[in-house]
Amino acid sequence: MEPSRDIARLIEIMAALRTPGSGCPWDLEQDFASIAPYTIEEAYEVADAIARGDLDDLKDELGDLLLQVAFHARMAEEQRAFAFGDVVQAITEKLIRRHPHVFGDKGGMSTGEVNVQWDAIKAREKEARKAARAKAGHAPAPGHGGALSGVSPGLPALARALKLQQKASKVGFDWNDAKAVIAKIREETDEIACELDAGEQDKVAGEVGDLLFVVVNLARHLGVDPETALRMTNAKVERRFAAIEDGLAAVGKRPEDATLAEMDALWDAAKEREKAGR
Repeated sequence: MEPSRDIARLIEIMAALRTPGSGCPWDLEQDFASIAPYTIEEAYEVADAIARGDLDDLKDELGDLLLQVAFHARMAEEQRAFAFGDVVQAITEKLIRRHPHVFGDKGGMSTGEVNVQWDAIKAREKEARKAARAKAGHAPAPGHGGALSGVSPGLPALARALKLQQKASKVGFDWNDAKAVIAKIREETDEIACELDAGEQDKVAGEVGDLLFVVVNLARHLGVDPETALRMTNAKVERRFAAIEDGLAAVGKRPEDATLAEMDALWDAAKEREKAGR
């Protein structure tokens, strides 16, 4: 089988991989649940390529993510639930429905007006799904239909916290400014200290969770994506720790052979080099 720019070839390859007897044993063993972690991982790989500005890598990572869509669609087709074409049909219908200012007669709208329209259309869609589920005899999920409904439990915690806060803000449950959030952060750190002083170790995890949630809120108020910010910091830590290892190697040492003071000095030196642009 030859590679192709045609999406039909990807669908053919996925079908071949999942064909009993002649397909790939690993692919045949998979199901929706086992593939889901790979789908999430590939989405993060896409985000990483974008953050690094590596468009060649982005092309490859987008292909890996597209494979995940084809994989899930193939498994669904095997169960006679839906096929890849149905996925495409659903998203094209949604895009046309949610952009009447482009595909309808509501042109000349500002970004703010488009956002208001988008929320209104999504609200109508939610009500339609709710009615369809009720007609089919399906019970609504806990919290379904509330102000915070519709935020997938499968999202990474930082992303889900951000979406929950955005929804709460739309109904007025929010701080007025970033400084009020900073005050709340101080309050949460004080609560952690109190639990530590009281020896309440079992309560510390909950307080740390509260602190992380408020830090996400601060990022939102400052217009900073918390996931991107943390990824940047992770990369910075990796970069500076590599500088520590290089510095120690130059004098014949490893991190486990060095003192904390030595490693701190090398960290500070790496930090100063970054500030100086070297």
